Amino acid sequence: MPDADRWKLVRNSLLVLGCFLCITACSIRPAQKETAAATLDLTSADFAAGATIPKNFTCDGGDSSPALAWKAPPERTQSFALIADDPDAPVGTWVHWVIFNIPATSRALAQNYPKDEQSVDGTRQGKNDFDKTGYGGPCPPPGKVHRYFFKLYALDTKLNLNAGATKKDLEHAIQGHVLARGEYVGRYSH
Repeated sequence: MPDADRWKLVRNSLLVLGCFLCITACSIRPAQKETAAATLDLTSADFAAGATIPKNFTCDGGDSSPALAWKAPPERTQSFALIADDPDAPVGTWVHWVIFNIPATSRALAQNYPKDEQSVDGTRQGKNDFDKTGYGGPCPPPGKVHRYFFKLYALDTKLNLNAGATKKDLEHAIQGHVLARGEYVGRYSH
């Protein structure tokens, strides 16, 4: 076979292969994005949204957790998880509370929630950045006002996480399971 014919054969084969790859690539569906989570209406009877967190819920007072409440979640909810943190901390975001496997039937966390690793109802608590279990209240250095975000997640599963899990562990575990999300913000400064 002459060289010119060989090159035509190679070129035509490459064209056919290229067309095949193009058709194959075009027929593969892109991964579907996760749908946006619905909104949960998270509230507190202890302070208004955006207002100053009372001293009792900080390290300057009783260091007890504020009461939090929410309305009915999406129908497929199997559990709730909550993270409370301060993005204004000088060392980066400071975690104040990690709590998860809150039963799907719950509509509130009581004021001064016990700091046990696990409750009778199966609720588990993780470690905060004070290296303690349960809620650790605002305790900023003197100066500017800090914002404290309470973020509640309605999940389509119960999590296979041990008590003592970190915020990072929880955030990883809830990926792909968030049905609805609510947020409540308070402020505090010394």
